[in-house]
Amino acid sequence: MKKHAMTACLLAATLGVCAQTQEKDSLKTIQLQEVTIVSTRANAVTPVAYSNVSKEDIKKQNFGQDIPYLLSFTPSVLTTSDAGAGVGYTSIRIRGTDATRINVTTNGVPMNDAESHTIYWVNTPDLASSLQDMQIQRGAGTSTNGAGAFGGSINMRTQGISLTPSAEFSGSYGSFNTHKETVKVSTGIMNNRWGFDARISNIHSDGYRDRAFSDLKSFFFQGGYYGDKTSVKFITFGGKEETYHAWDGISKEMLKTNRKYNPNGAIEDADGNVTGFYDNQVDVFKQTHYQLLLNHEFAPSLRLNLALHYTDGNGYYEEYKNRRTLVEYDLQPFFTDGLEIKKSDLVRRKLVKSGFGGGIFSLDYKKDKIEASVGGGLNYYENAHYGRVVWVKNYLNDLSPDHEYYRNTGRKTDGNIYAKTTYKVTQAISLYADLQYRYLRYRISGRGDNWDWTATPEQMQQLNVDEDFRFFNPKAGVYLTPNEHNSLYASVSVAHKEPTRNNYTDNLHPVRPKAERMLDYEAGYTYLSAVFNASLNLYYMDYLNQLVLNGEMNDIGEPVTENVKNSYRTGAEIAAGAKIATFLRWDVNATLSRNRVKLASGSNPISFSPDFMANSLISFEHKKLSASLQTGYVGKQYLNNENDKSCMLDDYIVSNFNVGYTFYIKGIKSLNLGFTVYNIFNEMYESNGYASDGYAAYYPNAGINALAHVSIAW
Repeated sequence: MKKHAMTACLLAATLGVCAQTQEKDSLKTIQLQEVTIVSTRANAVTPVAYSNVSKEDIKKQNFGQDIPYLLSFTPSVLTTSDAGAGVGYTSIRIRGTDATRINVTTNGVPMNDAESHTIYWVNTPDLASSLQDMQIQRGAGTSTNGAGAFGGSINMRTQGISLTPSAEFSGSYGSFNTHKETVKVSTGIMNNRWGFDARISNIHSDGYRDRAFSDLKSFFFQGGYYGDKTSVKFITFGGKEETYHAWDGISKEMLKTNRKYNPNGAIEDADGNVTGFYDNQVDVFKQTHYQLLLNHEFAPSLRLNLALHYTDGNGYYEEYKNRRTLVEYDLQPFFTDGLEIKKSDLVRRKLVKSGFGGGIFSLDYKKDKIEASVGGGLNYYENAHYGRVVWVKNYLNDLSPDHEYYRNTGRKTDGNIYAKTTYKVTQAISLYADLQYRYLRYRISGRGDNWDWTATPEQMQQLNVDEDFRFFNPKAGVYLTPNEHNSLYASVSVAHKEPTRNNYTDNLHPVRPKAERMLDYEAGYTYLSAVFNASLNLYYMDYLNQLVLNGEMNDIGEPVTENVKNSYRTGAEIAAGAKIATFLRWDVNATLSRNRVKLASGSNPISFSPDFMANSLISFEHKKLSASLQTGYVGKQYLNNENDKSCMLDDYIVSNFNVGYTFYIKGIKSLNLGFTVYNIFNEMYESNGYASDGYAAYYPNAGINALAHVSIAW
């Protein structure tokens, strides 16, 4: 009854997302944002659907959970957590599209892994503490750099250097032994030319599920030189993560008896009974990003932005495997008491070592009625994948400590160039055009990690992929502002996307994956006043050969996708915000959508694509006290594309309450104490799952839990 009453309130209130003002950097004369590639962003008259999340918005939520959870209030966004508490391996979907189709950049530099196309937020813990703002574009969006730009984009900008020296400590502690400690320092701007700042962070959580701990450490450093016409900034950030696997879901029956159960790491006897769990069933990865950003102003109307970047990453995951066939690991059977042993328990370690580097640029012109940009980038990626067996139970043959059973290398060259312009025909009418050409070549060579039983002779899967793609992605639109309160827009876009590594390797003999194409039609209306604002965005995304999640998982817990010839996503994103009083504001948004695979006999719902989502945020701020109540509703989701009602995620509604008080004490800038209660009504829900051959598994999320937090600034 509680769920239905709260859902009714959301339905009644939901009208659209309020227009959010973007906080300006305090360094107005230095203009730190100009040392980032911002031409990939939408502005006030770009005819695309987007939301801005300011530094202040981030700070109000950033107590330990990953970035996807900080964006959960924005329209059409859905988040998931393997460990169940929003720390560790988390993911985000926009309009039902998964992370492999969401382009993520920091200062214009691609963040998505070039092979998997996803971003592992766990590899850059607490990056949110060093962000100036984020922009989330829904649909095809504007031209951008890197892979994954197919269903949405997340464009992040790092913070500028403050004008004066400063220091800050923030910390939190709460349920599941979750805690976060962050220290930030800044020199301020020295001699009107130089500035440096740094951050270190530590995050730990035991996780909601059994043994699903996360130990995350990260850093951020930047130094900048600001001349009269030229600015240069060097940025490096990264982190090291160690997490216990929580990659496998549990059955619906297990949800009723032991929601926290985590099957990963189980050690079984000969009859399949669990006798214990492997202590070192962990994922370990270290990643470091380097960016060198340059901005030069040729004239007030003409500006050049350049960025060189490099990212290195290396790590592994280790897991205990029960009763594995030895030849699959390039190991020979052995004899015990005259009996040939072909299967045995073992521990395997899968390792990767990657490097990703390149350059991006934009030349921006703005004068009178024209705003135009020409930009692009060229990037190269190489990743070595290899596996080792480190232990075999009762093995009598020789086992090298570095026994390697597969090795292959993926290489990708990715280049693009774009030109975009906004032309102001009249004071009320702006025309927009955006043309992008993208070329890429992708190669994989070597032995894969799957055993091919159909080969003659049987052997490890042989990988031999060498494909290139050429994509032309045009976009056009019109933006109308008849008066200061009303605006309208319409646009049409073409987007293409290449298959991911997993599309080539997840099955031994798949139909060769095809590139995808999308036609995105968008139209929107916004009303804005001092006390009330509302918006309506309509979209129709028409796909050819869309790679959709089929609900199955590969052997390391990653979702499997497959091409479907014809499919579509269409819907309405509605939002509103009202300033009820000087101290009270209410913002709501909702998405009503229809996501279908077209069949000869009709259509089926696309997996992981709820037909209805809604959010409500009530914010109170009076003098030194602030409080908020955020409520989100997510409708039912199918785990496959078969319209199988036995393989579904139930709808759920979750509310989070936050309160904080700021003290101003002599000797410090501010002291803020706060408390956040997540899932305040203790909803027992599952935000993710998978299905295979009629069997469904689910990832349970935590019930009511809380964090206390403190922030001190000098």
